[in-house]
Amino acid sequence: MGIKLNRQDKIFTGAIVLVHVVFFLLACGYKRIYMGDSFEYIYEALNFKKYFFFYSGNPAMPIVPEYLTQRTPGYPLFLLAVYLFTINNWVVIVLQNVLSVFNICYARKLLVNIGYQARYDWLLLLLIIAYPAQFINANTIAPDILLQTFTLLYLGSFVLLLQNKQLKYAVWMSLALIAGLFVKSVLYPFVIVHIFIVIATGAYNKARMQRMVLVSIVPLCAVLFYNYINYTNTGKFHFSSNQSFNAVYYFYPYISQKEGADSANRFLQNERRNIAEQTEFKDRYDYANERGMALLKQNFLSYMWYHLKNSARIFIEPGKAEMDLFTGKLTYGKLYSKEQSGFFATWKKRGWSGMGEYISNNPSLPFALIVLVFNCIRLIGMVLFFRSRDINRGVKLFIFILLAYFALAAGPIANTRYFLPVSLMAIGIAAIGYTDILQKRENT
Repeated sequence: MGIKLNRQDKIFTGAIVLVHVVFFLLACGYKRIYMGDSFEYIYEALNFKKYFFFYSGNPAMPIVPEYLTQRTPGYPLFLLAVYLFTINNWVVIVLQNVLSVFNICYARKLLVNIGYQARYDWLLLLLIIAYPAQFINANTIAPDILLQTFTLLYLGSFVLLLQNKQLKYAVWMSLALIAGLFVKSVLYPFVIVHIFIVIATGAYNKARMQRMVLVSIVPLCAVLFYNYINYTNTGKFHFSSNQSFNAVYYFYPYISQKEGADSANRFLQNERRNIAEQTEFKDRYDYANERGMALLKQNFLSYMWYHLKNSARIFIEPGKAEMDLFTGKLTYGKLYSKEQSGFFATWKKRGWSGMGEYISNNPSLPFALIVLVFNCIRLIGMVLFFRSRDINRGVKLFIFILLAYFALAAGPIANTRYFLPVSLMAIGIAAIGYTDILQKRENT
């Protein structure tokens, strides 16, 4: 039985497809489809294809234990599905664009279940198009579009569980979460939150709690099993080697803002040198984690304020750096260079006198400002959504938890990639948030 599309559905889908085609053609022209981590995912896919083991490093070099667990296998398996037929990353890009179209259409269908009205498609389309990160990431070898898919499926399964009170939707929630956390490790701590969500929803629905508890712990069991596999390979019971790296790296931008780029670079070099002095992977992992905790204790109040402030910034971050990387105006070498040349760094160093040169060197600034304006409009709509009395409180709480989780996980690294898994969710609830205002205006 096929999916029936009415005229509104066709117009909406056609518009979304057209925007994806435009960005794909831009990607073909700029040829900037790789980001800093792309080759690690590619290596892992090719290593599994050739040697049947997951390793995100160069196989021609000595094996480094960190690369055995740095990248979870979900996205490399997605790449492998293409590489089994042809090692062509442009085919991957085409598939990611198709997946992005699916995500947007699925998000729209999901929104209808929580209060969205299709006659406001013009607003939803406007907010989606005004967030170019969706289309830039669809044209980048990175796991974020795939993670967005499973995050949306997770939300959709929760809404169905709340509305239909059937155990199978809790099962789908758990499966979507497992798939998502194996695409990108940022989701794996959420398995604890997931247990509380499923059990609380089961209690609200007056379901059989034994079954709900068993279903809720399935993702936790998957994480523990994967940790054990990593233990057999590295000697350390853990999910991802990125966790220990980030425990220290999150203080790099904090020190950079507090003491300057030179101090931050010296800090990072010194910490990496101390970590490298540990001969065993287990010792390097534990040292980095312990060092991160020590730094947090030493700077708790100031760092937490810095972390929360940047977590909040992710809701309006326009993604100018991502735009410049996509167009080739900015390289990763310049992005991570010792000399900072961003807007805030220029303002801090030179004030108004540096703005003229900054604007002339940054032709994407007008576009970034437009995106910023629409992000602020979106944020207002999100606030209206959470204030609305017409939306189910359970749905509002669940969406708030997801948004807060990804924002807190991003922290000081508040770029659009980290927000992408929940960006369509944020756009959709903003469109719902404006519904009351639009309806009142129509009735006057």
